[in-house]
Amino acid sequence: MIDVIVIGAGVAGLTCAQQLQQWGYNVLVVEKSRGLGGRLATRRLAQTHADHGVRCLEEQGELTRSLIQTLEALGLLHVWTERIYALTPAGNLVPSEDDHPRYAARDGLTSVAKFLGQSLAICRHQRVTAITPMPDRTWQLSLNSNLSASPALPPAKVVVVTIPAPQALALLAPLATQELPPDFIAALRSVMFAPCMTTIATFATADTDNTNWLYPAIECSEDAELAWIAIDSRKQRQPQQTTVILQSTAAFAHTHLESSDLRSVGQQMLGRAAEILSWQAVPTDLQIHRWRYAFVTHPYSQPLLHTDAPLPLICGGDWCGGANLEAALQSGMSCAAQAVHYLETSSPNATSSAKESATINTSQLFANMLTTIDRSLTS
Repeated sequence: MIDVIVIGAGVAGLTCAQQLQQWGYNVLVVEKSRGLGGRLATRRLAQTHADHGVRCLEEQGELTRSLIQTLEALGLLHVWTERIYALTPAGNLVPSEDDHPRYAARDGLTSVAKFLGQSLAICRHQRVTAITPMPDRTWQLSLNSNLSASPALPPAKVVVVTIPAPQALALLAPLATQELPPDFIAALRSVMFAPCMTTIATFATADTDNTNWLYPAIECSEDAELAWIAIDSRKQRQPQQTTVILQSTAAFAHTHLESSDLRSVGQQMLGRAAEILSWQAVPTDLQIHRWRYAFVTHPYSQPLLHTDAPLPLICGGDWCGGANLEAALQSGMSCAAQAVHYLETSSPNATSSAKESATINTSQLFANMLTTIDRSLTS
């Protein structure tokens, strides 16, 4: 039997699992994809890589500040740029008024997720299709594997779900007939996301060869098609070629999300970017990724959603208490603390060290967690 199973290996799920493991609990993470981090994603390309989800790391509060400081000290992060540019309605590029450090990772932002996932037991390529309350007051998870054989998961005392709220709703809705409170389902249903189409374009020349590629990034807040243009290769110290990341507006994504011809969608986005930056270059590689749940537009008001009916069940993510990385970190910690509460309630003889750890200030505990994780990624 496992103390806690965490569904989803995004930032909230990994933070929750690391927190619980630091407190001495037995935790298993189940992730449907091959990689970790959710939208903290990096695409591997020929001779390079590009961040095609989260744009960069920024200080959004105490927890992101602690994360950035720790990873920067370990050499995993560096300042990418402090200044980005904005596209005016007239089509001009002007410096943004919001100057502050924006951080990139030497191997792409997915390395941050790998850091958070170190030492955790993670079951990848496994999609959870159902969770069932058992007579012995444990949860049993059913899997649909991307591999040839699915492992049989042991039962868990507590389940923490850290996937996007619409996916959590689809997974948990069947429990409405088994004592799951109606307001729990209603809370999940209230959370809204906006989609995004991301185009990754690779060019043969280094980005220093084109003056129009010297802008690190451009926010296009009033454009109909593009929301963000980044010369992503400028995050690297010595890029061998230019990689451009284009993120669409939500309206554009809604129109093209189900398109069967993603390449033409990417070419349309690339054409619009070429108009803005006046380039004529033809990419050597063009890849498109659709994010169905890219940005939280209507979050849940609290850092977690939880119930003990029919059994201890917790939901969290960047859609809880906010809509960014800070919210994801805080939600992951809050989920861990709530899981401990449920475990202590069901097992009054829990070790005193675990009980004492759960009362430590969360930001300090997060800093402790990061500094005690194995540092093999920095070698």
